[in-house]
Amino acid sequence: MTSGGYIVHHLTQLQNATPKGLVDFSVFSYDSTFFATLLGVIACGVFWLAARRVTSGVPGRFQAAVEIMVEMVDREAKSIVHNKQSRKFAAPLALTLFVWILLLNLMDLVPVDLLPLIWEKSWLAFGGSPHYAYLRVVPTADLSIPLGSSVMVLLITLYYSIKIKGLGGWMHELFTAPFGNHWLLYPFNFAMQMIEFISKTFSHGMRLFGNMYAGELLFLLIALLGGAVTFSLTGAALAVGHIIAGTLWSIFDILVIVLQAYIFMMLTLVYIGQAHDSH
Repeated sequence: MTSGGYIVHHLTQLQNATPKGLVDFSVFSYDSTFFATLLGVIACGVFWLAARRVTSGVPGRFQAAVEIMVEMVDREAKSIVHNKQSRKFAAPLALTLFVWILLLNLMDLVPVDLLPLIWEKSWLAFGGSPHYAYLRVVPTADLSIPLGSSVMVLLITLYYSIKIKGLGGWMHELFTAPFGNHWLLYPFNFAMQMIEFISKTFSHGMRLFGNMYAGELLFLLIALLGGAVTFSLTGAALAVGHIIAGTLWSIFDILVIVLQAYIFMMLTLVYIGQAHDSH
């Protein structure tokens, strides 16, 4: 297999069909759905376990870690979403998104060939079609997961906009902000509002997707560097470079993984907080 073929193979989703275009709603990614669901269940299990083990005395390390995370999210929610009633939903939502996306991103640290190779060998050994011998294990590197999450956040912000301002108040805002309440400005105000909704939603999802896709691609390039190792001086240099590059990028990627989960969570709170503001 060539270097290009190796990368294309690893970047091919396990799907029910080949996409006919950039956006094809008839295509279903089995791998992203499986890992996203599995890690979601694990996240719920972590919270359940933390709730079961909670004590009023001196907390253990696991309970302390969960409490620190919960307090961090609660503090951020209080500073952004000032409506106490709305915060009862926004804070748990932000915490859930942070933990879930963090777990999805952490799949980027799994060796790039491990799970795909196991799946490919097992699938073909049982006579499966080569069309399904693909596997991508980082759900956030699949555009459908980050963008689907950002669309969900958009729907929640629209719900709060209507709940807080009323349907009439929200519709009035669509046509009077940001340029002013004049009938000549209504089309421009409405266009700007639509552009804002679309741009915020796409940037929310694309930021997460772009960073995780780039991280996955870099790990593939580093794996190719290790695949070029031979029993020679040049091969030894490549082996050393492979180990150093893999170690350095893994350390840096941990920062990216946590930061992207935090940014997605914070933007969710910001957008919900903005839904409560009047122009």
